[in-house]
Amino acid sequence: MDPIERAVQVLSRDGLIVYPTDTVYGLGADAFSDEAIEKVYEAKGRFFGKPVSIAVADADMLAAVAEVDPVSEAFIRKFLPGPVTVVLRAKSSIPTILTAGTGRIGIRIPAHSVPHEIIRRFDAPITATSANLSGEHDPVTLADCHVPHDFAIDGGRLSGTPSTVVDIAAGTLIRRGALADEIEAFLSSCR
Repeated sequence: MDPIERAVQVLSRDGLIVYPTDTVYGLGADAFSDEAIEKVYEAKGRFFGKPVSIAVADADMLAAVAEVDPVSEAFIRKFLPGPVTVVLRAKSSIPTILTAGTGRIGIRIPAHSVPHEIIRRFDAPITATSANLSGEHDPVTLADCHVPHDFAIDGGRLSGTPSTVVDIAAGTLIRRGALADEIEAFLSSCR
C-alpha cells in the first residue's frame, strides 16, 4: 500500500503517524479528534496545558480554522508554505485541548511534499508537533523518533532547523528558527 494512503488510514482511526517535514519529524494525529490529540500529549509526555500546533495543506484550509486579517494574509502569502508556524486566533472548529484554552492556534503549511499530500488526502488538519518526548532534542532522522506511533514515513535526514513561531497580532517571534531575520523585517514594516 502507498505510504501516504496508509498514513491517511491511520489518521482516520485516531492513530498517530510520524512524518518528515521541511524542519524535523512531526507527530501527526487528526486535529479534530479529542481522542487522537490526547494520544499525542500522552506519547510525548507533554503537559496538557501546553498548546499543540497543527499543519494544513493550504491557505484555504488555514482560513477555515483560524481568523485571518489582512496583515496575517500578507504574511501567509509571503512565508508559507515553509518552515514557519504562525499563531492566529482559532475558530470554534478547533478543539480547546489544542489551544490549551488560549483561543489561539499555531499553524504550519509545510513545504515538504509528504505532509502536504497526507493532509490533502486526509482533507483535514493534523497535529504538527515534533516527534520526540517533551524536552528532548528535535528528531532529524526516523531513528531519533522515540514516541509511540502507529505508522512512520522515513524521509531521510532532515534539516533540523526548527520553524520560527510568530505571533502576528503581537508582532513578535515566540521562537527563532528558519527565516527569522526576514520575518522580523516583515513585522517591523507592519508597525
